[in-house]
Amino acid sequence: MIIGSLRAKSFNRQLAKVAGEIIGDRADVSELFYGDLPLLNQDIEFPEPAAVARVRKAVGEADALWIFTPEYNSSYPGHLKNLLDWLSRPVIPMDYATPTCINGKRVAICGAGGKAATANCRAKLSELLLFVRANVLPQQAGIAVPPEAWSTDILILTDEQVALLRAQADELIKQQS
Repeated sequence: MIIGSLRAKSFNRQLAKVAGEIIGDRADVSELFYGDLPLLNQDIEFPEPAAVARVRKAVGEADALWIFTPEYNSSYPGHLKNLLDWLSRPVIPMDYATPTCINGKRVAICGAGGKAATANCRAKLSELLLFVRANVLPQQAGIAVPPEAWSTDILILTDEQVALLRAQADELIKQQS
C-alpha cells in the first residue's frame, strides 16, 4: 500500500487500514515507506540512493500496489509524484529497454478527500501511471470525507463506502489469481 499523505493521522492512512482489514488473510499487506526519498535529480541517479534502492526492491517484489491518496490542488501530492518518478526511471544507466519496477505492475487507486472525492487526482494519477506503463485497474474508489471529520481527524466510513473498498479489494486480489 502506498499512502499519498505523509501525515500520521491522514484520512488516506485510515482508509488504507480499513482496506487492509478487508483484505485480511487473503494477501500479505504492507505499507511502503517513502518519506525519505530525495527529490529526483539525475545528478544523484547513479549510483541510486539507498532509499531509492529500498523502494524499488519493495515495489518490484510486490504483486500489486494499492494507492490511497488525497487531492492537492486538483492533482496528486508532489511527494507521491516524486516516488512514481523514481519508480519509472531505468535502473541501469541509459537502459530504456529493460522494464522498470513499475512496468506492468497492477495498481489500484483510491482516495479520500473533499466533496469531489479526489476525482481530479485519481484521473491525473491514472494518466501518469498509464504513461509509465503500469497496469491501472479500472475500478477506483473515491471517498468524500464528511465535514465533521476535518475537525476530529477521524474518518468514519458509511456502509456504502466500505462496500466500495471491499469491491476494489476483491478485484485487486482476483487479478492476482
